[in-house]
Amino acid sequence: MSYTQILYQIVFSTKARVPCLIKSNRDTLFKYITGIIQQKNCFLYIINGVEDHIHILLDLHPGVCLADIVKEIKVSSSLFIKENNLFPQYKGWNTGYGAFT
Repeated sequence: MSYTQILYQIVFSTKARVPCLIKSNRDTLFKYITGIIQQKNCFLYIINGVEDHIHILLDLHPGVCLADIVKEIKVSSSLFIKENNLFPQYKGWNTGYGAFT
C-alpha cells in the first residue's frame, strides 16, 4: 500500500491581468474547474479568486502530472468561459502559472 499527500497551491491570471472575472459568474467557473479536478481523482480543498486571477489548493493524485492538470484546467475553462460568455472582457489566461507546495 502506498500513501502520498502532495498539496499544491496553483495560481494563474487572466491575459495581461485584465480584471474581467466578474464576481457574479465566478462560482460558475469554479464549479466547472472543480469537476475537472475531481475527474482527475485529485482532492480540491478550495478554489477562489478575484477579478484578475484564481487560486486553487488541491491534493494532487500521484498518477497526475502537475503540468498536465494545469494545462487541462486552463484550456478547458477558457473554452467554457468563451462558449458561455461568462466574462465578456475575457481574452484568455496568461501563459504560465505558479505552483507552490
